[in-house]
Amino acid sequence: MRREKFICALAVLLVLLLCGCGGGGSKPESDAAQPPEETEAAPAEDELLEDGDVPLTVFFSEPEGDFEPYEAPPFLDAEYHEDAAEGENGAMLDLSCVSQGYIGVSAVSDSRLKFQVVKGEEKYTYDIASDGEPSIFPLQCGDGEYRFRFMENVADSKYAELYARSCDVTLDDPFQPYLRPSDYVDYSRDSLCVEKAAELAAAVPDALGVVSRVFDLVTSTVVYDREKAANMQAGYLPEPDETMTTGKGICFDYASLAAAMLRSQGIPTKVIFGYVSPNDVYHAWNMFYTEQTGWVTVSYEVSPDSWNRLDLTFSAGGADDQFVGDGENYSDVYFY
Repeated sequence: MRREKFICALAVLLVLLLCGCGGGGSKPESDAAQPPEETEAAPAEDELLEDGDVPLTVFFSEPEGDFEPYEAPPFLDAEYHEDAAEGENGAMLDLSCVSQGYIGVSAVSDSRLKFQVVKGEEKYTYDIASDGEPSIFPLQCGDGEYRFRFMENVADSKYAELYARSCDVTLDDPFQPYLRPSDYVDYSRDSLCVEKAAELAAAVPDALGVVSRVFDLVTSTVVYDREKAANMQAGYLPEPDETMTTGKGICFDYASLAAAMLRSQGIPTKVIFGYVSPNDVYHAWNMFYTEQTGWVTVSYEVSPDSWNRLDLTFSAGGADDQFVGDGENYSDVYFY
């Protein structure tokens, strides 16, 4: 298999104004799967580069002569199947696609609702609509027995179980949850970002070329939205097409857009929430997987046959290698 090397030259800051995908601090007491509470602003574009600094650029091997363009595998969708859903008390659960790495849910209630995905010690808690609008969530905890719980608000911050169901899950392969749309990575065959990803893929010979093209596009066209970060509400979900169209977003938007574009081209991609030292910033980023090797960032090289970290927010903001480095300063908490 062809091995190429991709080099990302990141801007070096004399003084780093930390792009705030959340204030510092310890892990939240709640296990709720919420986007980062962004409280500090990213540096303005004119604050990023001093004389002699290197602007953000992604360098990769241009195809020479005749080459076969990258061919994405068939598009993998994720849908709620109403005819397959079962439940009670207005809560409906579609388990028809668990082998494909996702579940569909819908519920109707006069109260606020949450939905929990539990496997052993791992627990993900989501806000869901109370008007019957379906949601899609990944089964990111691998094979095994899951318990799914609909929770209804009964008083203040207290919730009571509305409906629950257990299910033994065996995935078709471990990449299934990271190859399809979900509430956190929302796209379809007709999405603008999917169309753009296909256009980029047609100009390169392999998956690493697609990763580099997407990285270059997102970091060069999307700027950090300070106002949005300052007014962020709990339960926010990004819209990748809106991020691409407006050219603005927070770290969750960067990560969701990149995941949508790469997943649509058959490249397994995670959206991760966690912390980045040295300031314990609560942040969102990506990890992607290919069988190839050769993509290089600052001081570490992506490994073959393994998940590799991709932080578009810090790269677009010009963060230096204290926030990228060899990846050891990243603490992964939630995966989507």
